[in-house]
Amino acid sequence: MSTQVERLEHNMVRLTVEVAEDVFEEAMQYSYNRNRGRINVQGFRKGKAPRRIIEKMYGPEVFYEDAVNYAIDKTYEGAVDESGLTIVSRPSIDIVQIERGKPFIYAAEAAVRPEVTIKKYLGLEVQKVDKEVTDEDVQKALDRELEKNARLVDIDDRAAEMGDTVTLDFEGFVDGEAFEGGKGENHELVLGSGSFIPGFEEQLAGKSAGEETEVNVRFPDDYHSKDLAGKEAVFKCLIHKIARKEMPAADDEFAKDVSEFDTLEEYRDDLKKGLVEDKEKAARQALENEAVAALIDEMEADIPEAMIEANVDSMARDFEMRLSQQGISLESYLSMFGMNEEAYRAQIRPQAENSIKTRLALEEVVKEAGLEIPDGKYEEELKKQAESYKMEVEKLKEMMDEESEKQMRLDMAVQEAITLITDNAVEVEKAEEPAEEKAGEEAE
Repeated sequence: MSTQVERLEHNMVRLTVEVAEDVFEEAMQYSYNRNRGRINVQGFRKGKAPRRIIEKMYGPEVFYEDAVNYAIDKTYEGAVDESGLTIVSRPSIDIVQIERGKPFIYAAEAAVRPEVTIKKYLGLEVQKVDKEVTDEDVQKALDRELEKNARLVDIDDRAAEMGDTVTLDFEGFVDGEAFEGGKGENHELVLGSGSFIPGFEEQLAGKSAGEETEVNVRFPDDYHSKDLAGKEAVFKCLIHKIARKEMPAADDEFAKDVSEFDTLEEYRDDLKKGLVEDKEKAARQALENEAVAALIDEMEADIPEAMIEANVDSMARDFEMRLSQQGISLESYLSMFGMNEEAYRAQIRPQAENSIKTRLALEEVVKEAGLEIPDGKYEEELKKQAESYKMEVEKLKEMMDEESEKQMRLDMAVQEAITLITDNAVEVEKAEEPAEEKAGEEAE
């Protein structure tokens, strides 16, 4: 086998691969063995006709398709290794020569990893992130805990009000006909939650327990069920009971009930401590995101279209696999949102392109900063992964080949690069909006 390399524009390359006659003969024999059972030749039992007889009757072309696939599978990876290039997309194949008694020649056109230039990676400017936890933040956290521990108290001396929880039976009708999914029994509904069709909950306000009523609504034009979108509907309802939410008192007794603390003040201090930790984590993540975005702005690289398309393919396959685990096909998922595959691919393309830019930029930082993962740190990460997979670390090591270890070390180094650029970033205050823009927003 021999390989010729031709550099094309925009980091594309054309590999012309010459496959020796004996290798292609092996491929033709493979195709014969695979296909002979499907070829009828008069005078021979099915699958027993010699290859030379079949080729005489139908021509050697009858075996070309599988032979070509076999030959390419056997030689393409070696051709890439021989070229010394880093291929980052699936190849587009052209047959250059296929003829008995001559070498088989094919051309593979693919994207190669682009050269990357980073103008700078230290001292990147990032927007300052607010990490302050205010008394108002603590009060909101306490209110959420009070809400979690609220109890429902039945009401029998007044009609339902917004904010109450009503338990009801309902059945919906469109043009006098009941529709699928429009019926419920003993359903608990918080009036004002917006969980039902617009206008439904408001019409239950003022109704009493034991009362039957009709609710008239119109389904939104963009309703997920196309059979109901934009249609007028009548729901026949029976209210079984009404309840209101009773909040516990914010006092020392509440603190004792929900925590390990004896006083409300101690409990508030603990809530604040948790909020500080959460806000610092969120701030760190925001700074990392800002630093990576700033790094991408400092990068120059001619990213081939085929590389982006390959990443779109990968993202689409991953999403389709996750959907299938839930028993949903990609086609049915897209139809629910009125999309086709082309629109979906266009939607995820910016994310696919950005992930490529991010990886290229960070790998360049790894190279320029000389970031390497010490064996001790690598071993620690292996132990963590083994624990997450619930397996022995030695077993995990057995499953990893040299390429897997290399990739894992690179992934770890990329994380080190994120830490490096974030720790050395310069935080700047958010720029003030121009006065005319502020005035415009206020007018709106």
